[in-house]
Amino acid sequence: MEFHRRLESATLHDHPYGRAVVAMLEQALEAVDPARAVLRALRRDGVVLHVGSEQFAIGHERQVVLLAVGKAALPMARAAMDVVGDSVVRGVVIAKEVAPDDYRLPPPIVVLQGGHPVPNEHSIRAGQTALELVSGVGPDDLVLALISGGGSALMAAPRAGLTLADLQALTADLLASGAPIEAMNTLRRRCDLVKGGGLARHSNGAQVAVLVLSDVLGDDLRAIASGPFVVADEEAGAVEAVLERYDLGSNVSQKLRDVLVEPVSAAAPRDRRISHTIVGNVWTAVEMAAATGRQHGFNVFTRHAALVGEARRAGPALIEEFERLKMERPACMIAGGETTVTIQGNGLGGRNQELALACVQGMAGRDVLLVTLATDGGDGPTDAAGAVVSGATLVRAQALGLDPDDALRRNDAYHFFAELDDLLKPGPTHTNVNDLTILVAP
Repeated sequence: MEFHRRLESATLHDHPYGRAVVAMLEQALEAVDPARAVLRALRRDGVVLHVGSEQFAIGHERQVVLLAVGKAALPMARAAMDVVGDSVVRGVVIAKEVAPDDYRLPPPIVVLQGGHPVPNEHSIRAGQTALELVSGVGPDDLVLALISGGGSALMAAPRAGLTLADLQALTADLLASGAPIEAMNTLRRRCDLVKGGGLARHSNGAQVAVLVLSDVLGDDLRAIASGPFVVADEEAGAVEAVLERYDLGSNVSQKLRDVLVEPVSAAAPRDRRISHTIVGNVWTAVEMAAATGRQHGFNVFTRHAALVGEARRAGPALIEEFERLKMERPACMIAGGETTVTIQGNGLGGRNQELALACVQGMAGRDVLLVTLATDGGDGPTDAAGAVVSGATLVRAQALGLDPDDALRRNDAYHFFAELDDLLKPGPTHTNVNDLTILVAP
């Protein structure tokens, strides 16, 4: 996996263990490289295609169509085509970032770019194209689906009575509310024809083999890209619970509420003809970061509980947890997870940057280094993936006239760390398995 820019910052450059931490991050990202993940799970033996633990006969009498959706769609699709490309008769790839050369996949494959994190008109085109693709198969055919995070926004098809503007408003409200991805997708599944098993409903009984690069803690298949091939049987009460918990009721129009609570038919091929295989998740990255840390001489503690909750509270709590461990130095703790941010100000940032910002005051003077990273290379609506904090960050910030508490009130972590040259900007990694947080005590 190559990065557009290296993982570096002023603090990492000067820290005695900075290069070791960078190596841990790089190796963690390599471990969840989408192409490698696909090739670990997909192989061909003549006319038999092995997908995870499943086997499928492929030949002239069976059409194979390929659908790849998500931030990792392009590398996943390329890897799959290396294995089964000569049997694929049609295919659609729906990605977030698409370079000119990306459109040059083999002729059966159509490459589309969707909107993210809020769906746009390109997402609607992508959703309609995906529906047309799966609607064109029959019971004797095979759909090879490659699903990764981000698919909920990149591919959309509003249910009857709803418009793109309705989906955009709902998504924007959810993003600002601090709701985790599971709660967000509980609502999004209810108002979209491709989500919550929507593509399964249109697949005409074809066999469907799904390889999943998970960006959801616990690997809930309903939540990853909103489960296009997973029929979700949520009751309306689950929708109401999300609306109430995240104070969304007053923002949702009556038209949208009616659709959200309307019963959805579960009629779909919910049998052995649809299989899912997880090919990678955040724990794959955590384990590789830990192994690399040990190679660099760290005493490593891997936090098995996912790092979740409001970022500004989760960060300081993690620092205190690390201190309580009283590990032999050099010590390192690695956490995987995904926090949330309830937006109250008008600044710029993301959950990883806000988590780091919330630690600046508490880490002042401590011999501790904290590094946060969104594995997809993008944290919130910014070009940064995370940030770096040390015990010297507060003093450096004050010398520049920066106030971390004020920046936190305004949700403006991006500009705070930009002034310190402590944003991590690897560029798009084309993978997506939640976030990593690394703590080091020399």
